[in-house]
Amino acid sequence: MRTTHERKAETRDRILAAAGRLFRSHGIDAVGVDAIMHGAGLTHGGFYSHFASKEALVAEVSASSLAHSAARWERISEEEAPPAALARIVESYLDPAHVAAMERSCVLASLGPDVARRHEVRPAITAAIRRMLAVLARCLPGRRQQRAFELLSAMVGAVVLARLCDDPVLADGFLQAGRRIAGLR
Repeated sequence: MRTTHERKAETRDRILAAAGRLFRSHGIDAVGVDAIMHGAGLTHGGFYSHFASKEALVAEVSASSLAHSAARWERISEEEAPPAALARIVESYLDPAHVAAMERSCVLASLGPDVARRHEVRPAITAAIRRMLAVLARCLPGRRQQRAFELLSAMVGAVVLARLCDDPVLADGFLQAGRRIAGLR
């Protein structure tokens, strides 16, 4: 039988997952606590037993999502040789399915401007970005840190610009440019 602590942790995870999907799909300011709790299959009243505020939830969703991505990149870089790891990371990030799946996509590309306006979230986001840069640098010849900055900037920018386009050919052009910058095409 599950303990109260385990049930509370599971409920918290459901809230985080629902909030992450809704924030990415609609934007942080367009989603209220009621919608988040409904998306988690819960009532509004239980929210505050898990989070002090919506802003606290935003911080946790953003930080945990980006930390999860950084950890996935780290696993890839440990499992494969640097060139193969870099190709796998870049290809999955610039995959059209990733671009289309707003509700599951990277916080940097889907919520970057919203999160940037929330100063209390920045320390955790900065830590995850540092991890992502370190992984990219590890995958690059000579472990070049500046090249990692260029690559992460190009990847995030390519996804943002591809999402802005209603022309699939133009959108694909941005994704191809990101791949060329990574040296994959």
